[in-house]
Amino acid sequence: MAIGYVALVLHAHLPFVRHPESDYVLEEEWLYEAITETYIPLLKVFEGLKRDGIDFKITMSMTPPLVSMLRDPLLQERYDAHLAKLEELIELEAERNVHNGHLKYLAEHYATEFNEARQVWEHYKGDLVTAFKQFQDTNNLEIITCGATHGYLPLMKMYPEAVWAQIQVACEHYEETFGQAPRGIWLPECAYYEGLERMLADAGLRYFLTDGHGILYARPRPRFGTYAPIFSETGVAAFGRDHESSQQVWSSEVGYPGAAEYREFYKDLGWEAEYEYIKPYIMPNGQRKNTGIKYHKITGRGLGLSDKALYDPYWAKEKAAEHAANFMYNRERQAEHLHGIMQRPPIIVSPYDAELFGHWWYEGPWFIDYLFRKSWYDQKTYAMTHLADYLREQPTQQVCRPSQSSWGYKGFHEYWLNDTNAWIYPHLHKAAERMIEISHIEPEDELQWKALNQAARELLLAQSSDWAFIMRTGTMVPYAVRRTRSHLMRFNKLYEDVKIGKVDSGWLEKIELMDNIFPNINYRVYRPL
Repeated sequence: MAIGYVALVLHAHLPFVRHPESDYVLEEEWLYEAITETYIPLLKVFEGLKRDGIDFKITMSMTPPLVSMLRDPLLQERYDAHLAKLEELIELEAERNVHNGHLKYLAEHYATEFNEARQVWEHYKGDLVTAFKQFQDTNNLEIITCGATHGYLPLMKMYPEAVWAQIQVACEHYEETFGQAPRGIWLPECAYYEGLERMLADAGLRYFLTDGHGILYARPRPRFGTYAPIFSETGVAAFGRDHESSQQVWSSEVGYPGAAEYREFYKDLGWEAEYEYIKPYIMPNGQRKNTGIKYHKITGRGLGLSDKALYDPYWAKEKAAEHAANFMYNRERQAEHLHGIMQRPPIIVSPYDAELFGHWWYEGPWFIDYLFRKSWYDQKTYAMTHLADYLREQPTQQVCRPSQSSWGYKGFHEYWLNDTNAWIYPHLHKAAERMIEISHIEPEDELQWKALNQAARELLLAQSSDWAFIMRTGTMVPYAVRRTRSHLMRFNKLYEDVKIGKVDSGWLEKIELMDNIFPNINYRVYRPL
């Protein structure tokens, strides 16, 4: 009998980026890179575990924007073309490096990887959501939801209707996608404020994830810290992030991803190849960009990019196996120690961004594969579990009030509200007020009905926490500013058109085609609770 539980939780999310009005927008490639480097590799891991009889358990959020993009025919078609370009480029690379043994070996490695991605893509006919759903149907994968557009909920709590819309629209979208109601929710940015759990309960959600200090500073102080969920007074459970296991995987400074054997993210063929050669595979305007083909390893701390040695997938895979064994060993000792203190099975909750595995940390999917295999065969101390399964098996927990928190810098809201992005909130708040106001309107015709629903979509898209996050990080800032402004401008025009009873049908049709998320949304979701 296991004396503890380990719950691996992945947060699969990307902002809604879809530009049918343009032939090429660089930011659409966020999705294409994640498909090739994270989502398909994870599917391959799950398929391999299932094939080999390993009854793995993993929890994963799939946010509504990500699900919508993965199921969008235009983006599927564009990904297909993106992958074809990669296949063409790597074929050229194999020919170009025919007399350079190590580079030829690496080119062939990528050629195999892209070919396998093509096989998975075509096997599922481009529908990766259904591919993940099959593992939910066998109870290996627990898919949970998130905010409708990853809105930062504590910064809209003065408008409960806006918070409710983020939760309720997400739950409805999940049910349309997966044929059942979601049991859990990954709060956007793990950001919680007191009272939010009442809305989660009203939406039918059973549990949510928050950062560790949201549990540690709950009232009363939880007896078991983050190593057991707490029940709020509404009956919704809160799981807290375990700091120790998170840091071992998350940190590139003290964690596994910084190992010298692993692939160097910041040294890419798109920036290093001779310009005329690489030109057909970079941006149409001639600007260089990452291709995803990287030939070098981290090598050592303090080295410049020019000093990096060539990468070797064989040794990187060996290191991933070593790190998986170390992670397993540490969780065994942790579970033993905690069980001795608690006199009941602890749960160690290890949540990460899904895109860490494969995209940022190339070897991450190998690590997950080895971890599940080693946990299955090499130890009996802990059991891997879903959060929902754990609650079924351990239905009695302490009742506490969680503390306001997020998993961002300093643990609260500073990363999403600071001098780089504070300007957006007066506009978002005014738009929320206006949306609540027009939610009372009963449409006179189908055109007004469509305009009201589109207004709800535009507000949700403007509220995405990704835009404030990008403004703070300082990368791709013009795009984040443009997206925030464009959704707010579209919302305000719709509001004014609805108010005067004169909707511009041609313009509305255009933005419905561009911002086509949540086709079944009902604007009345914004009516006062």
